[in-house]
Order: sequence, then C-alpha cells, then structure tokens
Amino acid sequence: MTVVVAATGVWSCLQDRGRPGWATAGVGRSGAFDLPAAQLANRLVGNDEDAAVIETVGGGLRLRLTAPAVLAVTGAGGPVTLAGRPVGRNAPVAAPAGTDLTVGTPTAGLRSYVAVRGGIAVAPVLGSRSWDSLGRLGPAPLAPADRLPVGPVPAATPVVSHAPVPPMAAADLAVTPGPRADWFTAEAWTTLVRAEWRVLPTSDRVGVRLSGPALPRAAAVAGRELPPEPMVRGAVQVPPDGQPIILGPDHPTTGGYPVLAVVSAPGMARCAQLTPGDTVRLHAILGAGR
Repeated sequence: MTVVVAATGVWSCLQDRGRPGWATAGVGRSGAFDLPAAQLANRLVGNDEDAAVIETVGGGLRLRLTAPAVLAVTGAGGPVTLAGRPVGRNAPVAAPAGTDLTVGTPTAGLRSYVAVRGGIAVAPVLGSRSWDSLGRLGPAPLAPADRLPVGPVPAATPVVSHAPVPPMAAADLAVTPGPRADWFTAEAWTTLVRAEWRVLPTSDRVGVRLSGPALPRAAAVAGRELPPEPMVRGAVQVPPDGQPIILGPDHPTTGGYPVLAVVSAPGMARCAQLTPGDTVRLHAILGAGR
C-alpha cells in the first residue's frame, strides 16, 4: 500500500524519534518536535511509537489513500476531513480506498502529526526516517505526488482508542539553570523567569526565537565568547543581543552562545505548538534558581 501526497500544505516532512548517537560525528538527533503527539498518533493506530509519521505545519496537507487504512491525527487543534466530511482528532479513523484525508488550518497550535497503521516505510538514513532541516539529512520534505509506502499492518491492537485534545493555553515553560548561567547577571535570570516573551516569525525546527527584554551578561565576561561546546534540545542560548533562542530538534550539535537555561521535555513539546506572535512565560522548576 502507498499513500499519495495530493497537497503538502504549508510544509510537511517525515519524523520519528530521531537518530541518537551521532553527535560526535556532527549529526544531530532531529525527530518529531512534539514527540508526545507523534507517539500518541502511533499508539492510536497500533504502531510502535518509533514508527515514522508525517509532521505538518499549519494546514492544507491532503493525503489520498490507495487502499483501506487506519489513520490518526494528533498535535494542534483544528478540523480534519475524510472525503470532505469532518472526523475527529486524537482518535483512530478508518478510511476506505480512494478517499482523501485533509488536515485543515489549526485553530490552536501549529504542528499536526498523521500516523498510518503500518507506519511510513521509506528507507531510513543513519537509522532514522526523520528529516533534519539543518543537516539536510533524511527523507526530503514532502512534495505533491509523492508516494509514501506503508509498512505491514502490526499484529498488536491499538494501546488506546481515543485521547482528549491537549490544552492549548498560553505557553508556560519550565526551565532549570543552564551550564553557563554564571555568564549572566542575577538580574538576567530574574528577567528570564518573570518577563513575557513573544515568539518571532523566524522560529523553526532549529530554534524558537523569543523577543523581550535583553538578558545582560556579567561584567566578568563582557566582550568574551565561548568556544563551541555541545548543545542539547531545549537549551536556551543567548546571543550578544540578549534575546533568547530555545533550541529545537534540529539544533546544531555544538554552539558558542552561552546557555542560560534548559527547557524541560514537556515544555519542548509545548514549544512545537507555538506560533509567531504567541506569548511565552518561563518559570523555574521548584528549587531551581541562581
């Protein structure tokens, strides 16, 4: 069986849990930005949680089914239709052959995940079917008329039959101090966890860029820059302009901007659903601080 991409929407690619273990070779992990949503989509159709799914930004993705299939759409909130009729998110959907599944424009959030029972079975690259937008590695972003092979139907039955729509309130991200918090003034940490930040339109899978009050560096390191050091998903880098960047799944394996804080794993899933102009607040996990 294959799934035909009739329309890609704003932007769509394949993702799984990524390719860990290659950082020493300069290859990042990548993987689904909203990993819990991707894993939920797979569970809903009975796949292994690591099966490849489609990650689509905004709306407009349309898939044509060449054979009967079971699909699930998770992540952002918004309309989904099958053969022009509304169907629910966060629940398995049985689709007959020859029908189109369309992911509409989100009413909340940004990224949706589409899983097909059997998983998207394109050839893996370095053990993963994820597209790495920074390293330009993995199966290329989807294009109209692409034919995506689907793997064998798993013997397991779905672990869950439905799930509630996740809340999409204003983002409140938990952070802990980063390894270079001492490069900043005490006021910088206070500002980070008390200020209101706005998501910039230049944000992408490499990093979520925030705009707000500048985070000043300590006088002892004024004019200095770090040599490149390892980076992790969720690291809050602060360039010389004092505006923080939360590193996403396609972040570089090393970087020279000091890391003031690190966003928690649940917070990173929420970051995946931020849209330009959204308001973000960061708060220190209990016991964290300078």
